[in-house]
Amino acid sequence: MTAQFCIRSNQLETRGEPLSRAGEGFPAPPAATGPARTVRRIALAAPLLLLLPAFAPYAVEGDAIPAPLEGRAGDPARGRAIATDARKGLCTLCHAGLGARPEGDLGPSLAGVGARLSPGQLRLRLVDGRALNPATVMPSYYRIDGLTRVGPAWRDRPILEAAEIEDVVAYLATLRREEEDR
Repeated sequence: MTAQFCIRSNQLETRGEPLSRAGEGFPAPPAATGPARTVRRIALAAPLLLLLPAFAPYAVEGDAIPAPLEGRAGDPARGRAIATDARKGLCTLCHAGLGARPEGDLGPSLAGVGARLSPGQLRLRLVDGRALNPATVMPSYYRIDGLTRVGPAWRDRPILEAAEIEDVVAYLATLRREEEDR
């Protein structure tokens, strides 16, 4: 039997039925009001906070985030795997130049992007491209606040974690030739 807390009804429920068996010879639990109700809700929601991703703080300077998220550089091999995976990084759906198929043509080619942009510039474009171009169709891979039209599976969570962002930045920084890098 699994139980879950329903915020709308403020009750623990199992398969849609209240966990309380009031009216079946069991007394109903006392209704919490005011500060007690707030404390009860916080206590019930606190374990859920452990499931939320921890966000690394970052500072935007000009058109870049100069420092790596979480203070460590990424791995280019892992970054290539993420960038060329049509289910994880999704880069190849819109961009060419990664040496993977299919290649999109909605966004600019990423061939030679490491020669055109610094790692900090690449990082900002991945974390929140809307900081540079509010009309961009590229998703913010790390930002979660203030977004609209977000699918239910992605609400309140980033597309990529901080380490994955750094891996993709490390990979894109290796793409220094204008022809397709493979």
